[in-house]
Amino acid sequence: MSTLFIVATPIGNLEDITLRALRVLKEVLLIASEDTRTTARLLKHYDIHTPLTSYFEYNKQGKIGYLLDKLGTGDVALVSEAGMPAISDPGYELVVAARRGGIRVVPLPGASAFISALAVSGLPTDACHYLGFLPRKAGERRRMLESVAQERVTLAAYEAPHRLQAALRDILLVLGNRRVSVCRELTKLHEEVFSGTVEQCITYFVQPKGELTIIIEGCTEKALAIDTADAVSRLGQLKRDGVPMKEALAQLTHETGISRRELYGEWLKLK
Repeated sequence: MSTLFIVATPIGNLEDITLRALRVLKEVLLIASEDTRTTARLLKHYDIHTPLTSYFEYNKQGKIGYLLDKLGTGDVALVSEAGMPAISDPGYELVVAARRGGIRVVPLPGASAFISALAVSGLPTDACHYLGFLPRKAGERRRMLESVAQERVTLAAYEAPHRLQAALRDILLVLGNRRVSVCRELTKLHEEVFSGTVEQCITYFVQPKGELTIIIEGCTEKALAIDTADAVSRLGQLKRDGVPMKEALAQLTHETGISRRELYGEWLKLK
């Protein structure tokens, strides 16, 4: 039976690849790559001559049939431009198609930017909510942040350098001035990890360059207490303004993430 190998590749430093990954990349029939130029440099560095084919966001659906045909005759490795394929990179659809076709799918673990950033962030690592890339549009980005505002676990996200300032300002607006760690160009020559408050990061990163990962402190007990008190105050104002209970509860549940049941109890206490 042929195997589809999901192979993690370096996120910067070419030495961050496993011996097993190098062996598999040499032995497979074909390597499907998100960026063939980046992968070609990796293969040249390790004197690997396996054929390459492109598999990226805009051709992935049309390429699945071709790759399944190749898997009918031998093993195939899937690599992304950097890190683990299918994690905010192309690969999910191919994995699903391969599994449905009875093809064995085997992961080869390795470098991951958000795992590496989390490990050095100085923020709790016992649990984490990975958000992937933050939405490009401000409204969508704020709604995503609102949806996780009450979560106690550490948050992790990717962002492009030209959107970092806007993202940090939305984080400050929606989540407050939490502790954050912004990791730039991990494992590369200009690697940098800046930890502080959101406001400090806004001041520090004026025109950042390179790949960025943002690690954000989860909601603390103190923040929850402040948020609840603020929500109750706003609930009272809505009631005084004559806003119907159902509408007021729906609005604040969406904005704050506090449960409808809890807000309903507070509504009944209002005079």
